Amino acid sequence: MEILAFGVQADEKPLIEHAFADHHDVRCLDVFLNEDTAPIAAGYEIVSTSVNAELGARVLQTLAAGGTRMIAQRSTGFNNIDLKVAERLGMTVARVSYYSPHSVAEFAWTLAMAVNRRVVRASTRTRDFDFRLDGLMGRDMHGRTAGVLGTGKIGEAFTRIAHGFGMRLLGWDVAENPACMELGMKYVPKEQLLAESDLVTLHVPLMPETQRLIDADALKAMKDDAILVNSSRGGLIDTAALVAELREGRFSGVGLDVYEAEAGLFFLDKSLEAIEDDTLARLVTFPNVLVTSHQAYYTEDAVAQIVDATVKNVLDYTAGRRSENVLVPRS
Repeated sequence: MEILAFGVQADEKPLIEHAFADHHDVRCLDVFLNEDTAPIAAGYEIVSTSVNAELGARVLQTLAAGGTRMIAQRSTGFNNIDLKVAERLGMTVARVSYYSPHSVAEFAWTLAMAVNRRVVRASTRTRDFDFRLDGLMGRDMHGRTAGVLGTGKIGEAFTRIAHGFGMRLLGWDVAENPACMELGMKYVPKEQLLAESDLVTLHVPLMPETQRLIDADALKAMKDDAILVNSSRGGLIDTAALVAELREGRFSGVGLDVYEAEAGLFFLDKSLEAIEDDTLARLVTFPNVLVTSHQAYYTEDAVAQIVDATVKNVLDYTAGRRSENVLVPRS
């Protein structure tokens, strides 16, 4: 059986091909799955997709009509998949429920420190041999307050690093994590966390309950000189409201690895095109904002774990087994 994998990055391709070598043939495509590319999957029983694939009703119907019976998504998030339609069409859907939490937590800290210490601005200057320090002053993290929204595996990893910096720790989640509490974290209401934190970081999944968790009111509740980091899902932040606050001169720094309208933009080269997204175009002009292209997970360790889990999901499907990664079981 040959597997069709959409949205495969150049660094990812040899890992996927090697992992599947002893089991199935795999065809890797760099294009993302959407309404335009879905017909390519005709004749493939198993399709593997990336986090930015569009798996709404019309795409799923096209895949099902072409013979696809299993979708193996190479990510933890699955808000891009209409699971009810997939179930109705008799399609099995699996994801990667776990990979290195350190990859995302460490990158969240990379964003936080980069905007705090004005690293991008400093690097741009020194390339022009401008070695002035004007406008480059940051702050010690030691002794300041880190607010962690979502204290699962990634939030816990972020908290451990914050503890190493000697920060006061505030947490918010539907369930308290004993490991974070052992580090001295105090769980408080979201409003209190936002009001008291010097650094706010997001590590919650995107679902209807968390859509625009950081809305206009939440942004106004934050300190004027706070740092905001999002390495989870773009839809957690109302970006238009964030731009409005930035225009008022608020926030010491904002680090975003995700964006709520990133589909069709992130992972692609748009450098020679006019960007029609006015919100994103305005966002990247602020000197205290750093936007990266959904790369927090992108380490050798994490991608290898994602690929291995995807292979296991495919083998489980062909053998009729079910694991914790299955979102819609085989009918």
